[in-house]
Amino acid sequence: MTGDVRTDWTRAEIAALFDLPFDDLVFRAQTVHRAHHAAGEVQLCTLLSIKTGGCPEDCGYCSQSASADSGVKATKLMDPRAVLQMAAQAKDSGSQRFCMGAAWRNPKDRDMPAIIEMVKGVRQMGLETCMTLGMLTPSQAEMLAEAGLDYYNHNIDTSPERYDQVITTRTFADRLDTLENVRSAGINVCSGGIVGMGETRADRVGFVHALATLPRHPESVPVNALIPIKGTVLGNMLADTPLAKIDDIEFVRTVAVARITMPMSMVRLSAGRESMSDATQALCFMAGANSIFTGDKLLTSGNAGDDADAAMFARLGLRPMQGAEPMRKEKTCC
Repeated sequence: MTGDVRTDWTRAEIAALFDLPFDDLVFRAQTVHRAHHAAGEVQLCTLLSIKTGGCPEDCGYCSQSASADSGVKATKLMDPRAVLQMAAQAKDSGSQRFCMGAAWRNPKDRDMPAIIEMVKGVRQMGLETCMTLGMLTPSQAEMLAEAGLDYYNHNIDTSPERYDQVITTRTFADRLDTLENVRSAGINVCSGGIVGMGETRADRVGFVHALATLPRHPESVPVNALIPIKGTVLGNMLADTPLAKIDDIEFVRTVAVARITMPMSMVRLSAGRESMSDATQALCFMAGANSIFTGDKLLTSGNAGDDADAAMFARLGLRPMQGAEPMRKEKTCC
């Protein structure tokens, strides 16, 4: 009941968790949560798009794909000084982690010096650093580790079986290769996915199973609710079939199962939160979510905003997690 850390979960076991009566599932998830995390404490993170649009990948959910007709204009990589200014503002607003995302299939070696400068500068402010830059080579992961990067985000997005229905320009195995490169370099892993893309519960079981059976669980597991954006494949599809959108109770179930199967991970409410009621978010916190993105914007989509979050925290009696120097992980050998 207290959630021993396991990496041998079966799909049948995970499916059985999803099938529990809702109150039993949430009670179990909260029990596991309190065995490993402080009750009522939520990590605040800020996400900044440091290079927007023009991505050659064809992710069906993404407005930054070059194949999407979303109106997002491609930009160049931001100047490190501008990024550091935004990081300072995030710290002043109470963020503990500063996440930087670039719309790339993978970074070019010529981009790495500026990326390294950003990592070092943000870390010198006392913030945890996170980057999401697409696929990484082992040498690029090593460079980021040497710069002091704390976390690397690379979502698996969905179940292995559904993956090629969402993205065709890379494979599920490509995702796992980058996660292994990050792990081998000694960087903490941030990896989750998106629900509400028209998938079945079996796909949600497969998504959680893929993460919960990694040799080591991701230190952060973002759970996104799809934001249907006009001009993207999935945004257009859901506009025609709105019943495919995941309901709030099923979303909370997904959070709860992630908490139970990955008890030590930070489970983050990510994209889609701006359209959730306080009541739905409260259920997510009860189900073990303990991290959110703050601010008015997530990459190119809207977010709830600091004032709304502060008001919700006051209503629910939640408190922001206090900043702390992140623990560095040992490299995995061989």
